[in-house]
Amino acid sequence: MVIQQQLHSIDTVWELAHAPENDSKRFYLINGELFEMSPVNRQHANLASLLIYYLQGYVLDNDLGEVHTEAGYHPTDDRHTLLAPDVSFISHARVRQEPQEKFIALMPDLAVEVVSPSNSIQQIRRKAAIYLHNGSTLVWIVLPEQKGVDVCRFVDGSRLDIEFIGQAGKLSGEGVLPGFELEMTRLFPLEARS
Repeated sequence: MVIQQQLHSIDTVWELAHAPENDSKRFYLINGELFEMSPVNRQHANLASLLIYYLQGYVLDNDLGEVHTEAGYHPTDDRHTLLAPDVSFISHARVRQEPQEKFIALMPDLAVEVVSPSNSIQQIRRKAAIYLHNGSTLVWIVLPEQKGVDVCRFVDGSRLDIEFIGQAGKLSGEGVLPGFELEMTRLFPLEARS
């Protein structure tokens, strides 16, 4: 939901996020347009938690970097775009030694967005393109209704390629998380047959 039609920056969001009256609110920016994120439902929270669990275990076991939940990321050269993926990964090679209390001045290697009833697929794909255009290598869009994940990458540096992985498939970390694989049934269990 758009909450104001004026040019905002990451500084505006920082101030809003730390104001006592906004204690339970979360915001993001696209081209200076400020949005408030709605609280998520049980299914959304469960899917994000499962992904954190599987990714965090793999990343820690292999000493690959950091896994975050809802961290604020902005392009280094753009103070008017700030996104907060449900789950994200940054490799050690890309983590900067900057204050941990500030938003992260780069896009994650992997961004994961779980689609909520309050989101349209067009909104989430717009975010995927922003992540990829600004330095992310891989974006997973988790689609609860379809029981699958859209895997998004840029082809030829600018064309968004989307591959759907359904319940029978598996997610791959590709070059971002080499060797990581996750059977989709770990996120969307097959229904028991009688």
